[in-house]
Amino acid sequence: MGETILKGIPAAPGITIGKAYLLDSEDFTISKRHITEKGLPDEINRFQDALIKTRNEILKIKDKISKDMGVEHGEIFSAHLLVLEDSMLIEEVITKMKKDKIGVEYVFLEVLRKYIKTFSKMDDEYLRERISDINDVGKRILRNLLGAKQMLLADLKEKVIIISYDLSPSDTAVMHRKNVIGFATDIGGRTSHTAIMAKALEITAVVGLEKITKVVKNGDILVIDGNRGLVIAEPQKKTLDKYHAEKKKYEKLERELMTLKNLPCETLDGHRIELSANIEMPEEIASVLRHGADGIGLYRSEFFYINRGDLPDEEEQFKAYAEVAKKMAPKPVIIRTLDLGGDKFLSQLEIPREMNPFMGWRAIRFCLARPNIFKVQLRAILRASAFGNLKIMYPMISGIEELKQANAILDEVKSELKKKKIPFSQDVEVGAMIEIPSAALTSDIMAKEADFFSIGTNDLIQYALAVDRVNEKIAYLYEPAHPAVLRLIKFIIDSAHKEGIWVGMCGEMAGDPALTVILLGLGLDEFSTSPILLPEVKMIIRAFKLSEAKKLAKKALTFQTGKEIEEFAREKLKEVLPELVIGRA
Repeated sequence: MGETILKGIPAAPGITIGKAYLLDSEDFTISKRHITEKGLPDEINRFQDALIKTRNEILKIKDKISKDMGVEHGEIFSAHLLVLEDSMLIEEVITKMKKDKIGVEYVFLEVLRKYIKTFSKMDDEYLRERISDINDVGKRILRNLLGAKQMLLADLKEKVIIISYDLSPSDTAVMHRKNVIGFATDIGGRTSHTAIMAKALEITAVVGLEKITKVVKNGDILVIDGNRGLVIAEPQKKTLDKYHAEKKKYEKLERELMTLKNLPCETLDGHRIELSANIEMPEEIASVLRHGADGIGLYRSEFFYINRGDLPDEEEQFKAYAEVAKKMAPKPVIIRTLDLGGDKFLSQLEIPREMNPFMGWRAIRFCLARPNIFKVQLRAILRASAFGNLKIMYPMISGIEELKQANAILDEVKSELKKKKIPFSQDVEVGAMIEIPSAALTSDIMAKEADFFSIGTNDLIQYALAVDRVNEKIAYLYEPAHPAVLRLIKFIIDSAHKEGIWVGMCGEMAGDPALTVILLGLGLDEFSTSPILLPEVKMIIRAFKLSEAKKLAKKALTFQTGKEIEEFAREKLKEVLPELVIGRA
C-alpha cells in the first residue's frame, strides 16, 4: 500500500507519528448449540454468572474513572449498568432459550443484534446514541460467556496509535496515556465521548474517518494530524520528514507558549484583555490553570444531563459548581445554564424530535417552559456562588423578553433562598449569550438588562449565514470572517460598551489565531477558548498594540468577502509571528 491520506474531524490537537494498533472489532461468530431440557438450568446459571461478572467489571471501571478523572466521567458507565439491568432483555434471552433449546451464547447474540437494529432505527438521538452502550456491554457479556480474554488497552507494552471503528467509553477510560499516543476512528464527531475523553487525556485524535479500519493494518506507520483532521497511512519519506520537522517546530512552539503562562494578557501599549477557558467538566481545571487562564468563560453544564437515565439533582450540581468555584477562586467562572436541544437530546426530558432542532425547542426556550428543571439548576449555581466568583449566562436568548423572563425566575430563586437563609453571593453577574441574529441586532436594547455579553460564534455564524455547521456539503460556506459576521460582532461590542458592560466571546472563533488581532481591534474584552489554545491567543495579543489592532480591524471591514479578510489577517499575523502559521489547515 502506498501513501494514503484520509480526512476526518479533528478531535484533539497535535501531531503524532507511530505504529497502528487495530483494535479487534470482535464480531463474534458463534455456532448454534442445541441443549436438552435437563441442561437448561446450567445455561441459565451461566448467563446469570456472566451478568454478575460483567456488572463487577463495569463497577470497577466506573470507580477507577470516578477517582482518576472525576464523577462526571464515571457517570458515563451508569448507562452501561442500565443495559445490564434491563429485565426485558434478560427475560427475552431466557424465554428464547427455553423455547428453542439453543445455547445461551447464540441466543444472547441474536437478541443483542435485534436490540441494536431496533435502536438504530429510532428517531430519538439519545436512544440512537445508546447503541454503543448496548454493544459495549453485549461484548463484555459474550466474552464472559465464552471465557475469552479481552486485550486491555491499559496492558499495551509499546507506544501505539489505536485504530478502531469506534471507541467505547470503557475503551477510552482504560487508555494508558504512556502507551496510547493517538487514536483514529471510522465514526464519531467533535462532541462524541471519544473526542471529549481525548481532550481530557490530551491525546492527539481524529474521528469520523469513515474507512480507516479498512485501510490500515496492524503495524502500519501513521501520522495523526489532529490540527487539520488528517491521518496519513504509510507516509512517503518526504511526508514523514515534513511531519517530523513540523512536530519538532510544534513542540518547540508549545514550550515557548507555555513560558507566557504567568505573564499578563495585554497589548504592547498596555491594554489588558481577559483570557478565559471553555470547559465541560471540573477535572479540566488543572489544564485551565496550567495554560494560564484568567478564569472560565464558559462552563457547559449540560454534561450533567447527558449519558444518564435520570435528571441530576440540586445537590449533585451544587457540589460540582462549588468545586469549580473553590478551585478557581478568586478568578471568575461563567456557568452557562442548560443548553439542551439542537444536537443534544434527552429522552427522559421528553424533548420531541424536530425537523429543525437547532432552531427549535432548546436552551433558554426549554428552560423557560420547564421552570421546575431550570430552578433546580439556578439554586445549585447560587448556592455554589458563596464559595467563589460565579457568574450566570443564559444560552440562545433571542431578545429582551426572554432575558427578562429568565431574570424573573432567577429573582424567585433568590427570594426562596433568602427565606430559607441559605447563603449565596448577592452580586452574581448575569449575562446573555449572543448567538442569534435577532439578539445581535437588538443588543443595544438588551445591554440595558444584562451585566455582560458573551458571543457564541458557532451558532451566530450558522444562523447569520444559513449554513448548517455539521453539513459537510456546505462546510465551505461556514465563514467566521464573513463581513456580515464581523459587522454583527462590531455592533454587539459597540452596543455593550455604550451601556458600560463588557463583551466576551466563547465560540470557536475566539481561538482562531488568524482572527485574534481583528477581534482585539473590534474591542472584544474577553477571549474564551479551549485551554490548550490560550497561550497562542495570549502570544498574539502581546505582539500587537491596541491602536494597531484597531486600524487592522477597520481595514478588514472594508473588504467584500470573508476570504479576503482571512487572507489579510493571516498575512499580518505572518509578518509579526510567522511561527504561528505552522500546522494550520
